[in-house]
Amino acid sequence: MSRRGSQKRRTPPSAPRRISRTDRWVPMPKPQRHNNESLRIHADVLVLGGGPSGAWAAVAAAESGAKVVLADKGYLGTSGATAPSNTGTWCVPPGDNRHAVVERRWQRTGELADQRWMLRCVDTAYQNLLRLSEWGYPFPSEDDGRLYIANLRGPDYMRFMRRRVLMAGVSVLDHHPALELLSDGDAVVGAAGFARQAGHDWRVDAGAVVLATGGCAFRERILGGTGLTGDGYLMAAEAGASLSGMEFTGKYTLAPYGSSLNKGLPFRWASFHREDGSPILGPTGELLRNGIGDREEEVARALIDGPVYARLDQAEPALQGWLRQGQPNCFVPYDRAGIDPFSELFRVTLRAEGTVRGTGGIDIVSDDCATGVSGLYVAGDAASREMMTGAVSGGGAVNSSWALASGWWAGKGASTHARRWTGKAFRREARPLGQAGLRPSALARADIAAAEVIEAVRGEVTPLDGNFFRTGERLEKSAARLESVWRDVRSHLQGEGADRLRSREAASIAAAGRWSVAAALHRAESRGMHRRTDLPGKNTALAHRLVITGVDDFRIAGAPERLKEPSSWGLAS
Repeated sequence: MSRRGSQKRRTPPSAPRRISRTDRWVPMPKPQRHNNESLRIHADVLVLGGGPSGAWAAVAAAESGAKVVLADKGYLGTSGATAPSNTGTWCVPPGDNRHAVVERRWQRTGELADQRWMLRCVDTAYQNLLRLSEWGYPFPSEDDGRLYIANLRGPDYMRFMRRRVLMAGVSVLDHHPALELLSDGDAVVGAAGFARQAGHDWRVDAGAVVLATGGCAFRERILGGTGLTGDGYLMAAEAGASLSGMEFTGKYTLAPYGSSLNKGLPFRWASFHREDGSPILGPTGELLRNGIGDREEEVARALIDGPVYARLDQAEPALQGWLRQGQPNCFVPYDRAGIDPFSELFRVTLRAEGTVRGTGGIDIVSDDCATGVSGLYVAGDAASREMMTGAVSGGGAVNSSWALASGWWAGKGASTHARRWTGKAFRREARPLGQAGLRPSALARADIAAAEVIEAVRGEVTPLDGNFFRTGERLEKSAARLESVWRDVRSHLQGEGADRLRSREAASIAAAGRWSVAAALHRAESRGMHRRTDLPGKNTALAHRLVITGVDDFRIAGAPERLKEPSSWGLAS
């Protein structure tokens, strides 16, 4: 790629009237205060979530002429899994035989991905990487002077996207977690939540809503995963949307023991050893030097038996310097402990990553990332990525490009829908949809605590011997336990004031865990990261998606194939 793109600047379509010196806020469209000092705003498009997909959705909607509000559980630019990361992208320039590249990737997806979606994603992601260059993002240059646009340094990328969102005229609500969606009976017409720092409720009435709330990490201690509690899944399901791919949560990443740093790249050059110093051997009897891919199973088996240690002794001196320069945060735990990871053994563990690097999420029914519920769109890790990655993880690169593309599509789709419903959303009565954790079906009980609910779910969905390696017997027991947890949550869990956020997060984690285990039990085979030791082979009759619909009483149905004709993928009305 030439450098001309880095010198060209696009004039933003609508500059904000004022930006605070801290880049934290732009004036909102005449917010109204009601009883108990709650905040109410009208917008065309409301984006929930402040990761890359949410930022791209907000910019896309604003550039389409929509009045946009973005509400983030944290602070737009620092929250989520991308902000602390150094992530590659699935960057395939037009002249690099995209069809062949996609075909090779598709061969690894367990026959569940859709090549048309994969091609759309690489095309839109590449165009948005060029947009970043045109907007002035500081991509590094290669030796021949061309910009290297395939990699994004998370802190710089998200700080840059925050500025771009503000420049587009988007009103940003930091530390405003959403608790529930609003519906007028025909469509989703906004959302409501709690302003954590100000201590009051908020409500945004909107013509369309984009859920970019991320995946569910089940409160596992991973970098950037604290706020990833599957909130969007529960909100969407309550509105009538379906989910798919929820069985594909068996993705784990190697990390230094006691650390939240789930960055697996350096372990490509590691050897692994048991506590007595004996090497862990691969299936062929060779020294296990790669913790990535199929060989990760050998580390998982050893970890079930006892502690495992690693040493990055396969990295040559030049490579060691490259790793330290390119992945500086990966070495912070070692430096703090006074360990040279290239020459000394250090203890490691595997961190469950749920649907963050898994596959599952809200099912998409059209090219503009509509959910099948009028007025509701989805982007990023909140969406199912089966069409992109099938039964295997999208890792960092594919998921990063998916965020670039799906955010753009969802923002455009939401703005188109909002134009069709101009004014209608604000003339009709809207009702809140939130149930579990907010409005229990029976009397609230003080002995049902959010923290205990989360730990009970974690006990079923994070252990290696129950989730990395699965059996029907273990899944049946987990499903029964999670049903019991859900009954308690649905009937008795409730928070007041700021505690509503914790109770709602616990309910979302419980729902995601329940759906995940039920789908895993339904998929009676092994495919990709879904490993059934009692059913080790693929079942050709299950070479399709499993779609889950419903909350309290849900159903699982097969979806043999997606719509194939482009004409049938129109914008949702």
